Amino acid sequence: MKSYLLFCVFGLSLSAAPTLLPASANAAEPAPVEQGSVAPAERLADLLASLTTFRADVRQLITESSGGVLEESTILFMLKRPHGFYWETLAPFPELIVTNGDTLWNYQPDLLQLTIEDWDPDESELAAQLLGGETEAIADEYSIEAVPVASNDWEFVLRPLDPASLYDRVMLYFADGLLESILLINTNGQRTLWEFNNRRVNEPIDDAVFTFEPPEDDFLDIIDNRSPDADETDQL
Repeated sequence: MKSYLLFCVFGLSLSAAPTLLPASANAAEPAPVEQGSVAPAERLADLLASLTTFRADVRQLITESSGGVLEESTILFMLKRPHGFYWETLAPFPELIVTNGDTLWNYQPDLLQLTIEDWDPDESELAAQLLGGETEAIADEYSIEAVPVASNDWEFVLRPLDPASLYDRVMLYFADGLLESILLINTNGQRTLWEFNNRRVNEPIDDAVFTFEPPEDDFLDIIDNRSPDADETDQL
């Protein structure tokens, strides 16, 4: 994804890893992952691979290093493997970011602006790679530690191998085999947390959700940055 498309993350605690309350899921939950001697990267891949569709209400909290809140927002998020992402900020500033695996739309109704670009999964942000299940590429760039929290609760701590990385560490929390939060800590101390609530796992989601039809508005500024020879095939 381009620079404006950060699949951001949250932090409930400003001084340590968050203590999280479990959220409910409305569909069949993924099977528990046995502890055994499974490598952390493999355990994380198994948990993420169980998601074919995922829908959640997201609370996003971005805080600066001093603990001050930079932004708090509510978001509707939907995922459909392998390429469908839907990220709609509802408040405080409406914005829609959606892709079907071929085209990426970024609609900002307050600014009357729509940006259209080719989708390139190789340029996607870390959190988008995680939610998309691209754990192989992540394991090449991050050390992964798996910390058991309860009988079927896990916290994964990812630390970049590149010292020039933007991130200090990234933390994913799974409760009862379901993704509950992602916390990203930048090297400058800024923290972004996603908290997933009202989760619905592996329920049908129509492919049409992941395409965007511009509203009929003469004042809408459409910026089309797609390459002329872009493949228009729907990849969902």
